[in-house]
Amino acid sequence: MMAGFMSYFGGRRDTKQSTRDAIVGLRQQLQMIEKKEEHVQKKIDTELSTAKANAISNKTLATAALKRKKVAEQELDRLQGMKFQLEAQVTTLESASFNAETMAAMRKAAGALKDIHKGLSIEDVDKTVAEIQDRMRDADEVAEAISSTNYTGVEIDSDDLQRELEDLEQQQLDDVLAGADHAPVHLPGAPKTIPTMAQEDEEAEELRKLQAELAM
Repeated sequence: MMAGFMSYFGGRRDTKQSTRDAIVGLRQQLQMIEKKEEHVQKKIDTELSTAKANAISNKTLATAALKRKKVAEQELDRLQGMKFQLEAQVTTLESASFNAETMAAMRKAAGALKDIHKGLSIEDVDKTVAEIQDRMRDADEVAEAISSTNYTGVEIDSDDLQRELEDLEQQQLDDVLAGADHAPVHLPGAPKTIPTMAQEDEEAEELRKLQAELAM
């Protein structure tokens, strides 16, 4: 008894559970109101039917039925107002519960970040980054030193290399041209046709492309 009394006046309470209980209670009350609304609406329909049936033959009965209908309609309005209020409370509780859970998750994440960075400082980070950059520069210098020793002690004349390369290109071009000169111009059994101007231009273009590729 005392524990319940203390919890009601601000003692230790399970906020999530109390929120769920409140929402469940509100939804149950909403269901009761909806059933009440159905009952009152049927009463309104019945009184309206009675008033219509006696509008000519028994005006007194019809008038009494309309009065009862008006009372039922006022009751229906009150029920709908109560329903609106309860639905608003449910929405508010659900939103508040969601916000509270979101804040709890954010606090937990903030605590995790604090634990992660507890042993770190800007000075430590800057020092570590500087050391990494130094090691990377050392590695680049070693790689450059190793690659520069491939032709140590060997004298290479760039002009000689260029002339030798040009000679090789000319030899390949001569071989291609020589092969084109000795190509058969007539095959047995092939129809005798005279090359058109377009065919000659196409062959000349292919030859120019081949020469350009050999010169690369």
